[in-house]
Amino acid sequence: MVTKQFSGSTDEADLRRADSLAREIFSDVANKWALLIIEALGERTLRFSELRDEVEGISHKMLTQNLRMLERNGLAERKVYPTVPPRVEYTLTEPGQALRATVDLICGWTHQYFGHIEGARRSFDA
Repeated sequence: MVTKQFSGSTDEADLRRADSLAREIFSDVANKWALLIIEALGERTLRFSELRDEVEGISHKMLTQNLRMLERNGLAERKVYPTVPPRVEYTLTEPGQALRATVDLICGWTHQYFGHIEGARRSFDA
């Protein structure tokens, strides 16, 4: 199969794979728990129990699932210390820190347009 070349060195198949990966990652991280975990880890390295305390309302199961997803996507790293009981710490990777900066921009946008959004919702719901 021959793929069409764009003016750069990236072919159409690579772009399709990148788009597909982007949709998968957006789907993974676009949930309230993942965003709260990313925010908490952006400040410092945390143990599992510290993260659970930091992310109010998250269950053990949801924290575990989201940490595994972040680790699988290369956004967080897990370090296990050989102690009894095992001590496990989590930290954001460089791509995870970059994602956190992007999330912070979105939060800033939300704060900037908070009044406008509330007004639009009131008008729409009336």
